[in-house]
Amino acid sequence: MQSTTTASEQNGHNLDSHNLDTNLLNTIVPPAKVETETPFVVPQSEKPASKRNQRLALILAGLGIGATVAGIFGYRYWEFISTHETTDNAAVYGHIHQISSKIAGTVTEVMVNDNQQVKPGQLLIKLDPKDYENKVQQAQAALESAKRQANAARANIALASQTTTGKTSQAQGDVSTAQAGISTAQAVVAEARAGIPAAQAAVQEAEAGIPLAQSQVAQADANLQKAQADFNRYNSLFKSGAISGQQLDTARAAYAVAQGQKSSALQGVQQAQARLAAAKVGVAQAQSKLAQAQEGITSARAKLAASRGGLQQATASGQQTTVSRSQYAAAQSAIAQSQAALKDAQLQLSYVNITAVSNGRIGRKNVEVGNRIQAGSPLMAVVDNDYWVVANFKETQLNKMKPKQAVEVKLDAFPSHLFKGYIDSVSPASGAQFSLLPPDNATGNFTKVVQRIPVKIRLDPNSMKGYQTRLAPGMSAEVTVETN
Repeated sequence: MQSTTTASEQNGHNLDSHNLDTNLLNTIVPPAKVETETPFVVPQSEKPASKRNQRLALILAGLGIGATVAGIFGYRYWEFISTHETTDNAAVYGHIHQISSKIAGTVTEVMVNDNQQVKPGQLLIKLDPKDYENKVQQAQAALESAKRQANAARANIALASQTTTGKTSQAQGDVSTAQAGISTAQAVVAEARAGIPAAQAAVQEAEAGIPLAQSQVAQADANLQKAQADFNRYNSLFKSGAISGQQLDTARAAYAVAQGQKSSALQGVQQAQARLAAAKVGVAQAQSKLAQAQEGITSARAKLAASRGGLQQATASGQQTTVSRSQYAAAQSAIAQSQAALKDAQLQLSYVNITAVSNGRIGRKNVEVGNRIQAGSPLMAVVDNDYWVVANFKETQLNKMKPKQAVEVKLDAFPSHLFKGYIDSVSPASGAQFSLLPPDNATGNFTKVVQRIPVKIRLDPNSMKGYQTRLAPGMSAEVTVETN
């Protein structure tokens, strides 16, 4: 009885296991359609175990393959995001040159259409030139009038200068001679002044030599007194027979030498005093020479004053020449002013032709023939053919970014084409700092927000082939930077 119950439980357990395997297999692989006829059903207990194991093996193999594929995809995705930075906050930028007129005028011709390709210097708009042509003619007439006035003033100068040239030349010669005399007298004064310090130095030197000579006299006098005392003592000793005559002669000779030295010292004092007197005479002579030179300067200045008076008289007689020269100078100024006015009028006339400043395409044209325009009013824009991309990366993405790194750019307008490029530069500040009202983080309600930093990207010309005329500033882009 117990064995029968165990077999039943075993069959029930096998049935449940088979149902579970069948349900799982049906979930992964939908069951195939069956015939309408009722097949022969084998009892559950009689199905071979190998068929169940085969199904289980297929399920496990499918799960293993799926896990392997998911692992490979996850690894490659991790490897990609660890060496690349991506953002879709990017757009195409380019140079947009606003075309406006430098002068006011009426539009007579518009030479281009919307979206047309233009080259530098190409004529875009022509204004009515009549008003500016009249101004050019007026400026030319004023210039001719100023030139005629200048020629008349020049003729008057030549006529008046013939009568006064001789007097003026003579007076100028007298002035030059007087000025040369002053220069000569000043040189003599300088020489005399230079001699005075030398003479005074000689006086000081002579005065310094007198005390030295007097000290030598005192020393010679002391030596003389000692020699005389020695001689008198030796003479007494000789008379008493205490010393020999030779010793007395030695003392006498020393006494004579001392007398000669004193005489020589006295002569040195006299010579020093004579040098002092001669030096003082030299000082007096130098001072006298200086006084004479100063008198020469006074005389030369008097001659200069007289010569200048004659020059003034000659100049006074040539007042007509001065007036004519003033008229000629005024005419020259009028010529220069007229020439400047003519150049300005010609420049204004050249502004009636408005040309393109660069290669590009015409955009936002809002001018038509007959419009009266003012200086500076926008007429159209030239969008340059030089394009780049500005991608606003999060500040947390800039850790490994640097210039010259390779970049891939996808434009929403051309999703099937991949543009290549490189990082040109990184903005020195975030976009918020360049806004009209930059945020003040010193306020009490501060909330940390990840900032965006603009990164300028240059596109590879080879990858832009065929798209140069199709790109437009403002196109949205998705940028991926390779940072490894």
